Amino acid sequence: MDTTSPQHLLDDVINRGTGEQQQEEFLSLLETIVLIIFLSVIIIMTVFGNLLVMVALCKDRHLRKKKTNYFIVSLAFADLLVALLVMPFAAIELTTGEWRYGEIFCLVRTSLDVLLTTASILHLCCIALDRYYAICCQPLVYRHKMTPLRVAGMLSGCWLIPTFISFLPIMQSWNAIGIEDIIEDRRSSGGSNDTSCVFLVNRPYALICSTVAFYVPLALMVLAYQRIYVTAMTHVRQIETLQRAGSAPVFGTTPVVTVRSSTSSDPTDQYHLRTAASSSSSEHAPIANSRMRIETKAAKTLAVIMGCFCLCWAPFFITNVVDPFIHYSVPWQLWTAWLWLGYINSGLNPFLYAFLNRAFRRAFLVILCCGDERYARQGSCSYGHTQRAYSAGSVNGTSMALR
Repeated sequence: MDTTSPQHLLDDVINRGTGEQQQEEFLSLLETIVLIIFLSVIIIMTVFGNLLVMVALCKDRHLRKKKTNYFIVSLAFADLLVALLVMPFAAIELTTGEWRYGEIFCLVRTSLDVLLTTASILHLCCIALDRYYAICCQPLVYRHKMTPLRVAGMLSGCWLIPTFISFLPIMQSWNAIGIEDIIEDRRSSGGSNDTSCVFLVNRPYALICSTVAFYVPLALMVLAYQRIYVTAMTHVRQIETLQRAGSAPVFGTTPVVTVRSSTSSDPTDQYHLRTAASSSSSEHAPIANSRMRIETKAAKTLAVIMGCFCLCWAPFFITNVVDPFIHYSVPWQLWTAWLWLGYINSGLNPFLYAFLNRAFRRAFLVILCCGDERYARQGSCSYGHTQRAYSAGSVNGTSMALR
């Protein structure tokens, strides 16, 4: 009968426990490395994309002529600050599991987080309103609405409004009124006060902050893009009707068809193409077909823009409103996931609002190719060559112009 001494059994248990502990430490280290790489890629891509947008405006005088491009550049600046001032500290806290910079800087970091992310969202709302006026209104109405002074006022509001829900209430601890005990319990459960950065909000602050930073901009964006979509579909139906009825002009007339680049946001930048007396309906068919393709692409672009915005920010702000009413029972892992999903939106914005713009893409190509002017000339030639084929026709004075 084989017997094993108690000492051997104890050694086997110790060795097995040591092996399992080493395996757990290895898996934990591997998870940390993967997390660091993932967060670093997000930060680097966000910095690169937004910095490229800002450099493009500084170097390309054609981009500077469009006053509405300053919405995109100001958005890029806000997202760049998110990547430089907010994401790195959040990444360090997430990977190390502790906050090493003290309570005061915790409040400053949190205030910057709320300020910059809210500014980014408000810029998206202003871009939606600008496109609404550009596409759904008459050119003279757009020029009256979007004056340089009004553009400057909208940009100022994008930066000033967030201060009233970030630095002012957070540094005064208005967000903690009535929940001081809960915050202290969270800090004590996470260790000493110096190794944790706890930010909880009471119900009034959660409702006001979420409404200003997300729900009101979301409602305006939905209304603006819904009207833009309706306008685009109306144009498609009108063009199809004209195409079926035949669009050849009567002999001796020279009707004017107003067209505008689909990448321009200024309704005053228009071209007038005068059709010859011998024009036939077959000559207008390519323009109509191109127009329908542009409208379809515009609808898809709107769906992508709204889909990305809602996917990135809706989970966080829904949780932000619900959590105070369920006694702050949302796990911190879920909070962290929703927060970083919102940060990712700052990296997506350059691709959604600038990289889809032909003029910006041409400027990016020149920058990335070390200023080789050949690419600028090629882009300009290509742009001019395709201007007429891919321009959007004007219907009742309203032009389609999505970046």
